[in-house]
Amino acid sequence: MSTNDDHHLDANAAGGALREIFSVDVTAAGTSCATCAHSFTFAEALLHAWAPGLVGRCPACGEVVFRLVRAPGRAWLDLRGTTCLDIRMPEGR
Repeated sequence: MSTNDDHHLDANAAGGALREIFSVDVTAAGTSCATCAHSFTFAEALLHAWAPGLVGRCPACGEVVFRLVRAPGRAWLDLRGTTCLDIRMPEGR
């Protein structure tokens, strides 16, 4: 895809929509493991919380599906192990 066209916006235009999504409880969101394609809710991931951050693993194959590391005033969320999140939005959003 060419990035030299006039048919795109700066990604800041997605800020409002992303703020709505990340303000909901994602533990109820559906996801699929990028390794084995097992479907599950985020809450079903096997959580390892004794690392420098949180590591969630697929309940079927054990591969890492997410990593969350926090520091004062910031957080890093790595979702490389998931294919997507199916987030149910509250009515009216």
